[in-house]
Amino acid sequence: MTDLTASTPRREKTFLGHPAQLSTLFGVEMFERFSFYGMQGILLYYMYFAVTEGGLGINEGVATGIVGAYSGTVYLSTILAAWTADRLFGPERVLFGSALSVMAGHIALALIPGGAGLAIGLVLVAFGSGGVKANASTILATLYGPGDDRRDAGFSIFYLGVNIGAFLGPILTDGLRVVAGFHIGFGLAAVGMAIGLTQYWFNRRKLPESGFQVPNPLPRAARARALAVGVGVLVVIAVLLLTGVITANRLKWIVFGVVIVAAISYFTLLLRSPRVDRVERRRVVAFIPMWLVSAVFWAIFQQIFTVLAIYSEKRLDRSVFGLFEMPPGWSQSIEPIFVILLAGVYATVWTKLGPRQPSSPLKMAIGTIIIGLGFLVFIPFAGTGANGTPLLVLVLIMLIFCLGELMTSPVGQSLSTKLAPQAFQTQMVALFFLSVSLGSVLSGLLADYYTPENEVAYFGITGIVAIVVGLIVIAMIPKIKGLMEGVR
Repeated sequence: MTDLTASTPRREKTFLGHPAQLSTLFGVEMFERFSFYGMQGILLYYMYFAVTEGGLGINEGVATGIVGAYSGTVYLSTILAAWTADRLFGPERVLFGSALSVMAGHIALALIPGGAGLAIGLVLVAFGSGGVKANASTILATLYGPGDDRRDAGFSIFYLGVNIGAFLGPILTDGLRVVAGFHIGFGLAAVGMAIGLTQYWFNRRKLPESGFQVPNPLPRAARARALAVGVGVLVVIAVLLLTGVITANRLKWIVFGVVIVAAISYFTLLLRSPRVDRVERRRVVAFIPMWLVSAVFWAIFQQIFTVLAIYSEKRLDRSVFGLFEMPPGWSQSIEPIFVILLAGVYATVWTKLGPRQPSSPLKMAIGTIIIGLGFLVFIPFAGTGANGTPLLVLVLIMLIFCLGELMTSPVGQSLSTKLAPQAFQTQMVALFFLSVSLGSVLSGLLADYYTPENEVAYFGITGIVAIVVGLIVIAMIPKIKGLMEGVR
């Protein structure tokens, strides 16, 4: 009699047709994004609302600049997190420590009043979130082997978790803010991160062993120098703060300059490193135009938290079927609803098409064109007066944003892992997030030019620039694909 048990191979456990460990990363990222976007959903209002309304009474222009600088710092911090993962502790340990930092930041915002709580909370959340994003994406990439056509679909499913958190966060925190105040809303964000950490703790040992390894260990002798440099940077920042060089009004420009210098330095490092061979170097060159198109995309998308947050409070008719007026922060949950509905559709399409799907550069270029078109939809409703823009208009625009985002963000993360030199896996992901950092800072800088009186020029010029950039990249695709050396 044949032993069927011995002859039949065990079926691999899967999560939606993907490696089972995707569920662990899906969960921690979902709750981290719940806390992150829940806090961000009320952050701008907390800063510029009057003290009598529970806010800090900060000038509106300064507040949008701080939001842009803070968002940029989140993605800028992925550099430090990636370097720490690649040289000191490995991606998994940095991911776990970063999640703890996020939770501590939300606790600070909830419990410490005034500007001190704002500063401490934003610093802890910014650096923690950067660490989670860079390392979760790196570990996710290790679940797929070279040439596995499920990779883009896997990142799309991962992105579904991001947007479930992004949808629930602003709804619950801003709803609670209306009832109980800003600090209770920030407290809910802390609770969300605590839930995410708990589920991750019980499943982290099931992740691939490579996530616990240090890809490029820093020699012991160099660790003291690295520590000295880190302490020196902190001392310089403290001196600049105490002497008034770094101010809230200048912060966005300072972060902008740091991001530009960091991006140039990183590309230079990757292109000159002796650990990068000729094929890997050509792939890094191919990544440059994709990095730029990503930055343009995020410069528009991140205005959901600056210009569009103000627009939702002052220009949008927030009446829901005449039954109640929704809080302005809820507008930030509209776009994630569409991502939740459509991410699976995108993932299924990419999986079904397999090698016949559009190349990653084409997807990202189309995504940037789409979001530019979304900004043009605002133009017919310019001048409708205070709270005069129909809610359904914003819903349509957020649908357009979603269509562009799903062509750009998960694809860009996936592409960065596919083009990454072997010695710089996590740091290549961090380089991609630098493009998000630049776009986030630009969203705060551009907000200075927005007023209800110049909406036609503002939305028109910004949208057209994005469309033109996307078309330029499409024209460059044959050259880019050649440099990618077989990577799609």
